[in-house]
Amino acid sequence: MCALSDNGQGASETFRVGVLTTTRADYGHLYWLIRALQEQPAVCTHVYVTGTHLSEARGGTVAALEADGVAVHRKIPIWDGPDTPVAIAAGLGRAVERFAAALDEDRPDVMVVLGDRSEALAVTMASVILGVPVAHLHGGEISKGALDELFRQAITKMASLHFPATEAYARRILQMGEDAGAVHVIAAPGLDHLRRTPLLERDQLEARLGFDLESPVAAVTFHPVTTDPGSTLRHLESLLDGLVAVEGVHAVFTGSNADEGGARVDERLRAFANEIPGRFSYFQNLGTQAYLSLLKHCDLVVGNSSSGIIEAPSFGVPTVNVGARQEGRARAVSVIDVANDSVAIAQAIERALSSEFRDLARRTMNPYDTSGDGRVSERIAERLVDALRLGLTTSKRFNDLGHVSNGSGAS
Repeated sequence: MCALSDNGQGASETFRVGVLTTTRADYGHLYWLIRALQEQPAVCTHVYVTGTHLSEARGGTVAALEADGVAVHRKIPIWDGPDTPVAIAAGLGRAVERFAAALDEDRPDVMVVLGDRSEALAVTMASVILGVPVAHLHGGEISKGALDELFRQAITKMASLHFPATEAYARRILQMGEDAGAVHVIAAPGLDHLRRTPLLERDQLEARLGFDLESPVAAVTFHPVTTDPGSTLRHLESLLDGLVAVEGVHAVFTGSNADEGGARVDERLRAFANEIPGRFSYFQNLGTQAYLSLLKHCDLVVGNSSSGIIEAPSFGVPTVNVGARQEGRARAVSVIDVANDSVAIAQAIERALSSEFRDLARRTMNPYDTSGDGRVSERIAERLVDALRLGLTTSKRFNDLGHVSNGSGAS
């Protein structure tokens, strides 16, 4: 049951807030926000689960939500088939259709979506067509090496409320004609984990993984570059060759996104790890606690995941960011950008492991971690409720540069 709150005039009010989660990655960012919304007396939280959460081949990560005690309002499967472009496009069509039916029945007052996944775009489309306003987290970012770049900006133009992670990203949203009063810079909610989620000690993590974290150890994640899918396996081989070339480096590999070519990436990583089991290990899905614990205890992060850009700097861990997938994102000085070339990757790994660079990484400032108190999600929840009380709708106007509306949502 959802609690009701008094509006000061003897009447009660409650707001139905939908939260969309599609993958293990966005759930990690949304976990503390879901908790914060559940603690708001004026909010009834409806968690909608779709995407790879419901895929057994991708680890069936909806189980992580249930283990955390998150009440799932609806499970809406959309994927049916391989990770080809046609199958992915068909899945997005199913997402629009099935979410439209669900939202027509539920009628939430707002739908919260995060980031840039194609599933989030489809649900945003269904929401605005049904007259449900969208609150968008992590908008304004750029990732030139992925179709997610296009999806993210499209979601921004349909959203009514924005929670970008940095001031620079907020300025991009204003460039897109959004109302300054609807843009609230608070920070990255996923980093609340650093202050609020108990992480595993090294021996506990080794027991959980069944793998010795013998230094130097790298946390490695590689996603398909969806703007150039034909190059995915070639670029992956460059990464693996570069990793092997650095003597003594061990690695824990985690599974890729459900993008075109993602299944082939996972198949190759699994086979590669099995060839040298004492040095490399592969896990389809570690879960938020174990993955963040790995970031805490590893010596460096390698690959093209946003976690190397957003989370790793807060642990004082160097990142070797490979290729163009994350090109355009703000990054800390602890991030080394390198091309998809095995020699360059090996050299970057050696540099990241040097005592000088590791000292630099430990002192670095993370541009996404400006709060530092673990209350980012609480502030987002409070701003969301404030917006709902003022009357959040899908009605918007385009604000031309030089004629931006008065007021600023920056915090």
